[in-house]
Parts: sequence; structure tokens; C-alpha cells
Amino acid sequence: MAESLLLTAVAILAVGIAGQALSGRFRVPSVVFYLVGGLLLGEVGIGLVSLETFGDGLTTVVGISVAVIVFDGAFALRLERIREAETASLRLVTVGAAMTLVGTAVAVRVLTGAAWDLSFLVGALLIATGPTVITPIVNVVYLREHVSAALETEGIVNDVTAAILAVVIFEEVLLLEEFGPNTVVAFAERLGVGIAAGVAAAGIASYLLHDDRLPGGTPRSARFVVLLAAVGSYGVADTVSAEAGVAAAATAGLVLSNLDIPHRETITEFTGDVTLLLLGFVFVSLAALVDVDAVLNLGLAGVALVAVVMLVIRPLVALVSTAGIEQFTRSERLFLSAVGPRGIIPASVATLFAIELAAAGDTAGAGTLLGAVFVVIFATDAIEAGFARQIGDALGVTPMRTIIVGGGRVGRSLAEQLENRDEFVVIVDVDDEQCERAREAGFRVVAGDGTETEALRRAGIDDAKAVVAATSDDDINLLVCQTVMTKFDVDDVYARVNVPENVDKFEALGVDAVDDSRAAAYALDNQIERPSLSRWMTDLGDNHDILEVRVTARHVAGKSIRELNDEIPGGCLIAEIGRGDDAHVPEADEVIEYGDRVTFLGDSDAVEEAVDRFHPHD
Repeated sequence: MAESLLLTAVAILAVGIAGQALSGRFRVPSVVFYLVGGLLLGEVGIGLVSLETFGDGLTTVVGISVAVIVFDGAFALRLERIREAETASLRLVTVGAAMTLVGTAVAVRVLTGAAWDLSFLVGALLIATGPTVITPIVNVVYLREHVSAALETEGIVNDVTAAILAVVIFEEVLLLEEFGPNTVVAFAERLGVGIAAGVAAAGIASYLLHDDRLPGGTPRSARFVVLLAAVGSYGVADTVSAEAGVAAAATAGLVLSNLDIPHRETITEFTGDVTLLLLGFVFVSLAALVDVDAVLNLGLAGVALVAVVMLVIRPLVALVSTAGIEQFTRSERLFLSAVGPRGIIPASVATLFAIELAAAGDTAGAGTLLGAVFVVIFATDAIEAGFARQIGDALGVTPMRTIIVGGGRVGRSLAEQLENRDEFVVIVDVDDEQCERAREAGFRVVAGDGTETEALRRAGIDDAKAVVAATSDDDINLLVCQTVMTKFDVDDVYARVNVPENVDKFEALGVDAVDDSRAAAYALDNQIERPSLSRWMTDLGDNHDILEVRVTARHVAGKSIRELNDEIPGGCLIAEIGRGDDAHVPEADEVIEYGDRVTFLGDSDAVEEAVDRFHPHD
């Protein structure tokens, strides 16, 4: 028996690791491979995994794994990230959750004929998206901060809501057949227990991490202190009140994330690695335990349920949650509408509830519960998660990025200037200390050698509009430029040149080179001869800006600057027009042609508005 269980565990781990490898290779979220691998290991395939495999330990294994996964997702949610889309996030976890609950329950009731209590149980479970499916999507689909923040916040909070609400409905409504004030009290009680346990665990962990005399004082012990906070908070809260553990783990992660704790980098790496391992193990295991017959028995009702959830409820939730929020473009709203896959919480809780229902003699209810939940999980994971990158590309939500190789002072300063203009910047550096400094400054960082194609691919060079080699070593910068220009289709490549005599080498490759000494001389000359303008230029992004854009708006082309006066916002002017090799300061009667390069100068908001009018994104 022990040998059989060992073989099964090894097989599950192997499938999980293979899923991660395939995910990185094909840029498809890993949950798709987990589902397929799990089905192959289960009764549908070779029959290696069954309910008897885990015995009574299934609940414990799944619970601890979910605690770590939810903790890790919450630990990545710092308040500044949530603020990127705080209004949309708040709506997604309140109005959006309520719409999903009621809409799904009504659909289950109408399409399957299930009782209202069972229908609302399914609706509660399918509120959850969760970090188990959202994080893999964010890892392969590069989104602007406010979009990824909204998705990740929704996933973490709604996992908690779904877990607690489902157990309350199951125990209070379905088993006890009671619904009223006690139901609300039971929900609030579990949520309160979870939050209290999470805050307490985070406080204890923070204390241990800050005191060098205690076990959490070293990087290695810090990792285990945080792991204990995740698992411990879950265990204590779940013992006091069922399913409160999910809220505790999420709370502990969120609180610790926003405290000033030491060894944050090593903790993040550790919890991320553990999460990947547990995510593969649990998702593959649950997929193997799926009662495929229950899913197939739904027939056309299952297909209709999937259609309602994916094509009606999710789009309505996304549109209501982003209504009136200007930072979300039309394409980003459509992406949120099209992507809402379900993860481990509905899969695990539905499996455990179905076992209890079947043991109580309600096999029909168990079948409907499993069938309705898993048909939505299968469909949303296969379609919405599996094709998330293609959906993002089709809608144009993936921003073109600028990759900066070199996270030193020059690289970080350039990244700051670009991000002040809402550019999507990724820093690549092989030095751990530079990577940590860049991350602490809030930049996206890929640890790796910028001269190697693998590191550049991880940084998203396939979607890059520009690459900047900004290290303090000209040989490295030259090799970066050669690699980029020979192996990737990037239009603009720039390089920092530290030794003036090397400029010719870069220009021979067609690289736009900036000589450090000459750049410093220009800056000093501006400071001496044009001090006011120099200060203005140095503080670009601080309420003022200069941007060049190519004219692509048809209604602008063929008109003079005088005629376009209403299209140019107040606080902004056209400083230069470039056409071919010519660039000059225009007069009021000069006609702007399609494809001209126009440089706007003025207040940041006015410049941004002018750029959108002359070069619209949608």
C-alpha cells in the first residue's frame, strides 16, 4: 500500500512539473496541462488515482495546499497594487460576486431543475476565480498594472468569499434547511475568525522576523516562519470554524505583504516555488478524481450553463465593475469579460461536499453538484485560461514593452522616466543585488543574463517595441544588441556607451548609441546656458512632458495646425514636425500629413490627450 501511494505521489508530481515546463514552453497557463494530466491519471485514463488513494487525508492535503497557495497570492498584493484598480476591484468582489452568485444559481435551477439550495451552493462555489488560475494567466499574458491588479484582487478575495459562503449554504441551508439571520451570522462569524487568525499570525511572524535573536532572523529561517504563518493561521482558524482557514491564510498574506519585513525577496521566491509545487500536485489530484460521468450526464444543460456563465454573467460582471472608469480601455473591459476561469476552491470544496452528499444517500444531488461545478471549471480553464494569450493579442490589451538590460542607476533612472509616461518597462539583470534594488523601486524585474535568449524571452521580448542595453560594460551592451538584432524582430535598439571610442562599433550595427561622456556634457551645457529649460527637462513626468508620436488619425491628416487648433488641448503645443529626414518647428499654416512625426510639449495630461487624438490606441 505504501509503495503504491509513493508511486502515485511521484506520478502526480511528475505530471505537475511537466505541466509547468509545457506552460513555459508554449505560453499557455499551466492549469490546462494539470487538467489534462489529471484526467489521464484518473479513472478516465490509467486509473492510478482514486478517492481511495488518499483515504481520509484528502481534506487535510487539499486544505494545507490551498492555504499556502492563497497566502502566496495575497502576499503579492501590496496596497499600492490594489490601488491601481481599487474601484474596479471593489466592484468585482461585491457587486460582481453577488451577480455571479444569483445569476449562476438561477441558471442551474432553470437548466438542471436542481433545488434552490443546491443551485445557490453551485453559485457560491463558482464565485471563485482564484490565484491558482489567475496567476498563471498573468504570467503569460502581459497586462497593464490596473488590469492585472483587478484580476488578482478579485481572485484572492472571491476565493475567500466562495469558500465561506459555500460552507454556510451547505451546512445551514442544504443540511439544516434553515435560511435567515443565522445564515448571515454564520458567514460573518467564519469571516471574522479567519481575519482575526490571519492578523494574529502575521503579527507573530513579523515579530519573529524582526528580532535577530529569534528563529526568524536569518533568510533561511524567515522562509519557514512565513510558511508556518500561512499553514498555522489556516489550521487554527479552520479548527475553530470550518472554511475560515482560507480567510485566515489570505489575511495573513495580505497583512505581511504590506508590513516592512526583512528578507522579502527570499520569502517571495520560496513561497512562489512551494506554491508551484503544491498547485500542480493538488490540481492534478483533483482533476484525477473528477466524476466525468456526472459532467457528461448534464448533457445540453451543461453546455447551456457554460454558455450562460461565460457569455452572459461574466461579461455583465466585468462591464458593471469597470463602468465609468476611464483607465480601462474598451479592449481591457472586453478582456475582463472574456477571462474568468475557476480554480481550486470550487474544485476541492465541491469534491468534498459531493462525498458527504453521497454518503448521506443524495447521489443525485452529489452528481448535479460535481457536474455543474466541473463542467464550468473544464470549460473556463480550457477556453478562457487556455486561450488567454490569444484573447489578449486579439483584443490588443498586451502593451508593447521596453526592455532595459542593466538594473543599475542608469537603468533604473531610465525605467522611472519611461514608467512616468505609462510605458510598460521590464528590467533584466544577472546581479541579485541590482535585481532586488530594482524590485524595491517597484519595477518589473527578470533575473537573468540579458545576453542570452532565454532571459530575453522571459522578459517578453516577443512583444517588445524597444530594447536598451544600459549596463556599465560596453562588451556586454554590444553582445546584447547583437543578440537582439540577429534573433528577434525588435524595431528599436538603443545602447549606453561608456567608452567614447566604442560608439562606432554600435553604430555599425545600426544601434542608436548614447555616449555617457557626451550626454553628461550636453546636460552640463544645458544647465549652464539654459538652466530653466534644463530643470524642466530633468523633471519630465512631473506634471509636464515632451512626447513624439506618429500621426495615424485620419481626421487629423491633411489639415493645417491652425485648423487643428481644437484638437490640440490647452497647455500643450506642437514643438516639431518630422517628415522623412527633415524635422523642423512648424508654422500655423503647415499641413500635417498621415505618418508625420509630431512632437508635443506641455502639461502631462494635455500632452497625453493630444497623443491619443493624433495616434488613437483603439
